[in-house]
Amino acid sequence: MEPIQIPTEWDDHGLITFEEFCTLIRIPQRTVRDWRQRGVGPRWTRLNGGGRLYITVAEARRFLTPADAGPTSAHRAKEHSRG
Repeated sequence: MEPIQIPTEWDDHGLITFEEFCTLIRIPQRTVRDWRQRGVGPRWTRLNGGGRLYITVAEARRFLTPADAGPTSAHRAKEHSRG
């Protein structure tokens, strides 16, 4: 199975819906809801008090990056250019 990756062209400030995230990481929505109830997994937000849950692309990348892996070279270059 291919590793799960966020496309590099996606802007870190972009939003992903709960449903899109579950599809992207190939995990059932029930499992991700359980993570959320237990306080594990990515940080979610609701916009304007609405019912839909969203995650930023940056948060999805953070969640999908293994704890023992440092930032990718592309991410380091982006951070360095902000500088």
